[in-house]
Order: sequence, then structure tokens, then C-alpha cells
Amino acid sequence: MSKGFGAPHPTVAVMNPYLAFLLYLGAILSFVAVTLAMNRYLGPKPVATALKLEAFECGATPVDTRNVRPVAVKYYGIAIAFVLFDLETVFLILWALAARPLSDFMAITFALFTALLVLILLYVYKSRLLEAVTE
Repeated sequence: MSKGFGAPHPTVAVMNPYLAFLLYLGAILSFVAVTLAMNRYLGPKPVATALKLEAFECGATPVDTRNVRPVAVKYYGIAIAFVLFDLETVFLILWALAARPLSDFMAITFALFTALLVLILLYVYKSRLLEAVTE
């Protein structure tokens, strides 16, 4: 009699998912460490010249060779808003995958999360953050 494809054999030990994750993470970090070490010790070692240390601006002749001008603060607001909405999109995708079956708690959590998203979007709109960059 066959047990089918999905049934594990009674003598097969099942690996703890946390242990599997840690092994996978260790393999990734080991690969990165070995790759960086090989690049450091086996890769070329260029000599720093005045031309190589010069500021690079898209292939054009540099306008300011010292390159000490700070980035305007208005761009940081755009970057933070982008990262915030990007991460919230990831959280919504994870929530959609985990919300089975949909309980009252999950629905309330989704409503609260969506309300916070709308409030943040209204704040960005009211503060004219996007228009400030073009001024």
C-alpha cells in the first residue's frame, strides 16, 4: 500500500524552520564574506592618483572640484516618504499573505494600517512636500 507523495516517512526527521533559516542565512553571509575576501586579496590594487581622486560628475568636467556642497534638506523629505511608502507596501503584501482566514482582529489591523497610510499621505500632500522640490 502506498502512502502517497505528501506524507513524510515516519523515520525522517523534520528540520526546525528556525534552524533552516539560520543555516540559509549563514550560507549567504559566508558567501558574501568569501567573495569580499577574495576581492580584497586577489583583486587588483590600483594606485590612487590625482585624477582618480577627483570628483566625478557624470563624465562632465566638475563644476566644484572640492564637491562640498550639501544636499538640500527638501530632498531628504522625499526620500523618507518614498522609503516609508515602499516599506508599507511590503507590509501590506505580507499582511495579505498571512490574513487567512480573515478574522475580526486582522480586519481591524488592516483598517488601522490603511488609516495611518491615508493620514501620512494627507500630511505629505498638505505640507506640499512634493511641490517643494520643484521650487
